[in-house]
Amino acid sequence: MPLNSLSAISPLDGRYYSTAKPLAPYFSEFGLMHYRVRVEIEYFIALTYVLPELAHFPKSAEQQLRSIYETFHEADALSIKEIEKTTNHDVKAVEYFLKKKLEELKFSAYVEFIHFGLTSQDINNTAIPLSLREFLEREYFPEIQKLISTLTALSIDWKDVAMLARTHGQPASPTRLGKEIYVFVERLNRQVELLKAIPHCAKFGGATGNFNAHHIAYPEINWNHFANTFVSNQLGLVRSQPTTQIEHYDNLAAQCDALKRINTILIDFSRDVWQYISLNYFKQKIKEGEVGSSAMPHKVNPIDFENAEGNLGLANALFEHLASKLPISRLQRDLTDSTVLRNIGVPLAHTYIALKSLEKGIQKLELNQAALHADLDDNWAVVAEAIQTVLRKEGFANPYEALKSLTRKNEKITQKSIHQFIDQLDIKSALKERLKQITPFNYTGI
Repeated sequence: MPLNSLSAISPLDGRYYSTAKPLAPYFSEFGLMHYRVRVEIEYFIALTYVLPELAHFPKSAEQQLRSIYETFHEADALSIKEIEKTTNHDVKAVEYFLKKKLEELKFSAYVEFIHFGLTSQDINNTAIPLSLREFLEREYFPEIQKLISTLTALSIDWKDVAMLARTHGQPASPTRLGKEIYVFVERLNRQVELLKAIPHCAKFGGATGNFNAHHIAYPEINWNHFANTFVSNQLGLVRSQPTTQIEHYDNLAAQCDALKRINTILIDFSRDVWQYISLNYFKQKIKEGEVGSSAMPHKVNPIDFENAEGNLGLANALFEHLASKLPISRLQRDLTDSTVLRNIGVPLAHTYIALKSLEKGIQKLELNQAALHADLDDNWAVVAEAIQTVLRKEGFANPYEALKSLTRKNEKITQKSIHQFIDQLDIKSALKERLKQITPFNYTGI
């Protein structure tokens, strides 16, 4: 069976591909090739400014070289794959592809300076953090910010909507719906800022990180300075040093952990909204022709929040593995990092799908104020905290115990029973009236 959306084993490349498609330029095999080509070309251009053998390379030709990756297309990627059939080495295939390109541009004299002194990980450990940085900047941060903005707007719209809170699943002191939404805004904003603060680190230093080959060929050049400048100025990354053959991955692990924390907050949000829907606090907009249950015609299921929760969970499982595995390598290197790192786009794709699902689900929500009101009206016992706190202030003896004896009888507490309790208290009439003004609808704090 040929590979297509129906035969794909991963739903990322099948059922969800239309949503996950924006990740392909960054994390597909094509995307990896593209970024490798880009790094190799920028490295070659940087060499033309320091090596005497490249001193006569025409600066006017730099754009010609950059156009190789700027116009990189599927035929180029297939050409690299064809070369790889012989080399059985994906980075070497990129090197041979670029040498051929230079020959076509009449720069045959310079071809041996493609991939000069480098090992594969000099390319992989710059290409992958570069693709990750650009994905986060171009796709992820705008998408998470869109969600945060949506939640911020809802928190403002619902700032005065009283809602019964629940601690341990039981009715608790009332809150406001807008504030509860804003809790997630605050949490997300803090964690997104922490994610943005983590440097995108790259390794660039030859086969064991020591510039052995570079130094033996050009001992007069400060290769550390060259690499720092190249990685920073040309790629917008931070060079790790010293290193082994590979990047430490400590900061990449931190990024995975940060993304995981953000996802965990979103799982928490998804479950809360799911619960609010089950309590009938929210209704969901009905789409013509859509089916909620194959058996029960009445159902409108909270599928977007369930989809988000499932995808976020899958993402976090992979982020956790990446964070715990990548910083560990036997001696100067083994191949496990490369094997695992090829999957960096998978948890990001599941995360991206989840963000889209959450946005879609939120747009379907319709506030059911009648249900919120009814729930508050059905739980007058929650004002007991307010009454006993005021009585404490006024010096009334054992107010907590008095309210406890009233409210913990497995009997229905109503406005009437609360007011009857207040009336029998040995306190001033003015204080009684003040206490009677407290309701589940106004006992919502600041």
